[in-house]
Order: sequence, then C-alpha cells, then structure tokens
Amino acid sequence: METTMNAEHTQAMQAYKSVDVDTRVLAASPHQLIMMLFDGALAALAQAKENMLRRNIPGKGAAISKAITIIDDGLKVSLDEKAGGKLAQDMKVLYEYMTLRLMSANLKSDPAILDEVSGLLQEVSSAWREIGNAPVATPNATAQGMAPGIPKGAFDQAPAARPTMSYGKA
Repeated sequence: METTMNAEHTQAMQAYKSVDVDTRVLAASPHQLIMMLFDGALAALAQAKENMLRRNIPGKGAAISKAITIIDDGLKVSLDEKAGGKLAQDMKVLYEYMTLRLMSANLKSDPAILDEVSGLLQEVSSAWREIGNAPVATPNATAQGMAPGIPKGAFDQAPAARPTMSYGKA
C-alpha cells in the first residue's frame, strides 16, 4: 500500500513540475527563455557529475545527453549569426567546443571536464544575466532625459535603421 502511495505521490509531483515549467515557459520573455536554458544545462551537468561520482553510468549518460541537447538544440540554435555577427559566430564555436568536451567527459568519466564546461556556461550565463539587467532606454525615458548619451530623436528612426544589439534570436 505504501509503495502505491509513493508512486502516486511521485507522479503527482512530476505532473506539478511539468505544469510549473510549462507555465514559466509560456510567461517568459525571450531573454528569460535563454536563462532557463542555461539553468537547465547547468542543472544537468551537476546531475551528471553526481551520477559520475556514484558510478551511475546510465544516469551519467542521460544527464550529459540532456546538457548536450540543451546546448545544441537550445543555446546554439538560438544564435542569429546575421544580427550577432562575430559574437554569434564565436558563441557557436564555444557551444560546439562544449559539446565535444561533454562527449569526452562521458567517455572518460572525467568530472574535471564537467567542471570545465560548467564554468564556461556559468561565465556566459552571467554575461547574459547582466545583459538582462541593463537598463533599456525607451522613447519616454529619452524624452525625460533619463537616458544620457542617447541623442534626441534616436527612437524616431524606423526599427530596421536602428543598430541591433542582439546576438541571438532570443
């Protein structure tokens, strides 16, 4: 009886987590979605390291695969090389490097490689978080003199004429 209750509890918790994640994704801005990808990849790497240290080979492989999927099918795919130029190209190369290192970590069961990739992801994530915290000048702020250094009328240009600061599709 207790085993059945635990299984039901586990299923209920999984359903709750799924609804919570779905709700956060639907309500998230593009910037927040990228942050969620970084957080998911870092969580998968932490889980991979824990499984690696416990010699749980299937768990290690699954967690590394999840991190690779997030990097390749989430972070790398979100790059817009036209808008982002060299920075986006450099990020693509970095993500490809991370993927190769994760494959090596899986083959060698080397937690130091997981730490290396986690460190790289944390650096990029931190920079991405700072971009999200940077104040965004709005036409109203410019009119009120709250955005020094932005010339009056800069927001009067058509959107295509404004320089883009985004390196990704997000």
